[in-house]
Amino acid sequence: MRGGRVIAVAGKGGTGKTVISALLIRELIEEERARDNEDICVLAVDADADSNLPDALGMSYERSVGDIREELLAAKQRDPMLDVRVEFEGKIGEIIEEGEYFDLLVMGRPEGPGCYCPVNHILRMIIDTLAKNYDYTVIDCEAGLEHLSRRTTRDVDLMIVVLDATMKSIKTAVRLKEIAGEIEVGVRRMLTVANKIPSTPAVAAVAAEERVREEASRYGLEIEEVIPFDPLIEEYDLSGKPVIDLPESAPSVLAVKRLLGQVGLAGGR
Repeated sequence: MRGGRVIAVAGKGGTGKTVISALLIRELIEEERARDNEDICVLAVDADADSNLPDALGMSYERSVGDIREELLAAKQRDPMLDVRVEFEGKIGEIIEEGEYFDLLVMGRPEGPGCYCPVNHILRMIIDTLAKNYDYTVIDCEAGLEHLSRRTTRDVDLMIVVLDATMKSIKTAVRLKEIAGEIEVGVRRMLTVANKIPSTPAVAAVAAEERVREEASRYGLEIEEVIPFDPLIEEYDLSGKPVIDLPESAPSVLAVKRLLGQVGLAGGR
């Protein structure tokens, strides 16, 4: 279909954005294949400096966008007439790792301490130029607020803001929502998801979910989906297994499937 829909996953570091990004990619692919769309292709963009998405997807990569940027900046010093943008557009395809149903693009680390501006500019360009060639683009955003305050994630169909059972993550989610409204970044829909919430025993699980919902509500946030703490995620991580291979029955997989159903991207199975 190549609809070019863009989904960004944002939130405070440590809330599980990368796992949710990987499971979103998994479920989008499974849903389209269930509809007999074997031509489905998703672009997975790892925009976090820690670059954990490749492991979550079971893929490796050789070079990042940051590597290309450094190479071209060095070339620009040798040849001031070099058109860096044109050269970059020509090289971006060289670092996209291709899979059967999804491709991977890793942004890489910033240019220097605390500086992500050049990579952010490139990420905007990627969304503008590459996303239309894929059915979906899923972006695992950098932690925190920089991607919104610098207008990195603009023209996004769906932004999933992830929080956990901590006040810091709730406050980050609030600021993400506020910034999106203040600077009009073009996020068409924003959903808040609570992740890693205890699911057993039953009484404790209900209490944990209710408390997170109540605290979020106090700050004007409505939690659309609760993704329970899934011990299989830790098990897979320790064993070096990609979380995209979690079983269909895993609590986290089922919750992400429900989430996609809420936004009309699942429900065909």
